[in-house]
Amino acid sequence: MSGDPEISEIVVISGKGGTGKTTITASLASLAEDHLLADCDVDASNLHLILDPEIELKEDFYGSKIAFKEPGCIDCGRCKDVCRFQAVTDSYEIDELKCEGCGACVYVCPVDVLKLKEIVTGEVYQSETRYGSMVHAKLHIGEEASGKLVTKVKDSARRKAENLGKGLVLIDGAPGIGCPVIASISGSDLVVIVTEPTLSGIHDLGRVHQMTKHFDVHCCVCINKYDLNSTVSQKIRDYCSDNSIIVAAELPYDKRVTEAMIAGKSIVEFEDTLGTEIYDEIINLWDKIKQNLKNS
Repeated sequence: MSGDPEISEIVVISGKGGTGKTTITASLASLAEDHLLADCDVDASNLHLILDPEIELKEDFYGSKIAFKEPGCIDCGRCKDVCRFQAVTDSYEIDELKCEGCGACVYVCPVDVLKLKEIVTGEVYQSETRYGSMVHAKLHIGEEASGKLVTKVKDSARRKAENLGKGLVLIDGAPGIGCPVIASISGSDLVVIVTEPTLSGIHDLGRVHQMTKHFDVHCCVCINKYDLNSTVSQKIRDYCSDNSIIVAAELPYDKRVTEAMIAGKSIVEFEDTLGTEIYDEIINLWDKIKQNLKNS
């Protein structure tokens, strides 16, 4: 369960990129009420492309440390001897691009002129969208600590949801099973796994399901573009049946989804999809998610 018992968390994730996770999240956002959005795909976010957020607050994120040198160095060379990353030059200066912030040089410095300082590795934003408030972030290129940044996004989203009196935080998670995904699902009430009927899709579904199982988080599955390969779709259904996972929806392939994205709209607000199979299935998906949330 989430940290605040009055605020529920739903996280939409996928075992691989390109399954339609963000497109589905945007559609759920258009259907949800009394909610706040959070985009936890801090390495390559896409939700803002559909929701066009208006940034109201920007906060620097300090996720790493690097060494720096104060005056008084005696050129003893101990820092260079212990640095495994070749971040100390022949003149005993610190190459910031190579420094990993491990602190070994600081530990061995006999005159205490080497220090560690925190550096800005990303930004956290609080924005407004046509679907309400949203917390999102951007990790700087090549920087680490994505999991820490996701945790920062989630903490900010929880606080903002509490301040606004919202009962739900809807989270667009990162693909895969790495640190940002683990941080995304941590403390959540329900995980919606989006998969597709491909060999890599079913393989990665197994990996991401095992991750949710390891962290004891309740999950359900959405099969996107199920009609592209009926054989693999059936294998996904069988896997879910064998592991007591609810298949909350099966969405058909529909080129109007791409047209909606180009127009900067979610599926359910794109006029050309009204009354179609994919429109109805998205509505059913949200209804089943709410029911699963009550039972989780």
